[in-house]
Amino acid sequence: MGKKYLNENVYEAALERLDYVFSKFDHVAIAFSGGKDSGLLLELVYQYYKAKKPTAKVSVYHIDYEGTYQYTIDYVKRCMEKYASLFYYYHLCMPISASCGVSMYHSTWVPWHPGEKDLWLRQPPENAITLENHNFDFFEVGMSDYLFQTKFGKWLHKERQAKHTAILVAIRAQESLHRYHAVTRNSSFNMYGRIRYSKRVTPKIFNFYPIYDWTAEDVWTAYAKFQWDYNRLYDLYYQAGLSINDMRVANPFHDCGVDSLKLYKVIEPETWGNLIGRVNGVNFGAIYGGSKAVGYRNITLPAGHSWQTYVNFLLKTLPEKTRNIYRKKFLSSKRYWLETGGALPVRAIEELKKTGLQFEDLGEPQNKRKYKNEYRVIRFLTYPDEVNIKNFRLIPSYKRMCITILKNDTSCRYMGFGQTKDELQRQKEAMALWGKIS
Repeated sequence: MGKKYLNENVYEAALERLDYVFSKFDHVAIAFSGGKDSGLLLELVYQYYKAKKPTAKVSVYHIDYEGTYQYTIDYVKRCMEKYASLFYYYHLCMPISASCGVSMYHSTWVPWHPGEKDLWLRQPPENAITLENHNFDFFEVGMSDYLFQTKFGKWLHKERQAKHTAILVAIRAQESLHRYHAVTRNSSFNMYGRIRYSKRVTPKIFNFYPIYDWTAEDVWTAYAKFQWDYNRLYDLYYQAGLSINDMRVANPFHDCGVDSLKLYKVIEPETWGNLIGRVNGVNFGAIYGGSKAVGYRNITLPAGHSWQTYVNFLLKTLPEKTRNIYRKKFLSSKRYWLETGGALPVRAIEELKKTGLQFEDLGEPQNKRKYKNEYRVIRFLTYPDEVNIKNFRLIPSYKRMCITILKNDTSCRYMGFGQTKDELQRQKEAMALWGKIS
């Protein structure tokens, strides 16, 4: 779906979306991470709430991943206290399975693990919901954070005795192609009515993305214009030379945030010292997170290897559990490109023709892709070892497999696997890991 620009600014559009949501739902929840986007969303909701005085109840929840900057902890605390007389607040310190992009042994880690209290980076806040005091009938130690959020939304809906619940999520399409697709690819079944910036969770619970079209520049303009409080960690990120699009506040071990791990050393040395002992591979991730050692495109092939043999070598160095995750997805990729065939942009196929690689042209895609005449489905006769074209990342190859391993990308997003598969994989691992705990 192409972009369509309107004759209104994003601030006005966001308030109109909030007006629509509050007119249809008697309970509105805000997913608050402590970052600039969710902080912006909280302030927008407050502005709307103060001006229009809707009857809907408002809940705000923060999932605390234990390992974070003190600046973020302080900001979350300020926000949790700011509108406490108007909104219901939930600070969640639960042992859930979260993404881990630094360890070769595990693709997930468990913050607030009950058996690792001596390794915790800090103690939960006094007002936090923890394993010891929660009343969630759905909770299991080690359940995936994605599954926890889904079930917590249902619990919250019931707790507030709501008829219809809207969960506001501060994702922006500018941040990634996946987030752009979250807005543009929803089917009518998954949307609330005809609202593109929505997603069905249950028949009575829907996610809404009211700031999906904001840019990072828009976000900071709003903070400056309205003099809103924000996470002061961003000031230090700016002083460290990060662009406004590279500043991230999240689970420190998430595979998307490995590049910024090294900043802990400078910004909060004490926190950094604790992080090293918390999860295997943290120091390696901080040292090599932005280098070709973790698999950027300019990786060089060791002497005596083809990319196929190098893949096999790398797989042998991994723990069996991690090795099997990669093998399963690599075999799936080979079956797809050698048997079914995949759609590629015509421009990429024209580049492929010049490489001498052998493949069959199966024609236009048979799905309802809007711009399907710009794509062709091709099937390779042999799986490529290396493809030296501009659109390298789109094309399957053993080199791409090597890069995926070296990036510690067990979800294989670098190879084009979708997030849903990643979530299911993490859920499966968590269930296997914690299944024996009563």
